[in-house]
Amino acid sequence: MPHPPHTATPQRPEAAAQAHAQFGGVGTTDTGQQPTDFTALARSAEFQQLRRRMRGFVFPMSALFLAWYLSYVLSAAYLPDLMSTRITGEINLGLVMGVAQFASTALITGAYLQYASRVLDPKVAELRRGTPGGRR
Repeated sequence: MPHPPHTATPQRPEAAAQAHAQFGGVGTTDTGQQPTDFTALARSAEFQQLRRRMRGFVFPMSALFLAWYLSYVLSAAYLPDLMSTRITGEINLGLVMGVAQFASTALITGAYLQYASRVLDPKVAELRRGTPGGRR
């Protein structure tokens, strides 16, 4: 015997708003705290400092990687003799530089993870503790 189609039970607007407000662990909580004022948080000196610290790592590292990547691409396009220089056996400079692109991506990711856990994450935790509805 076929089953009737399942229909979702309509959710009360208050329940939907409360579920939305608690997403990510901030906002209205069961303890009755006031919701976080994200606009004020974004304007705070602490948040601006956190953004500067993140940008201080991300922008220079991105520029460095972009320069490294473009040097590889441009060398492959305009310096084929250089890129075909044999290092050992069938391995040439172009192949080594291509593999190094993957290795440098992994190194940059690891460096960012260390930087974030050492510098950024403690500041994020401090900001959360200082905001209404933040995790304690």
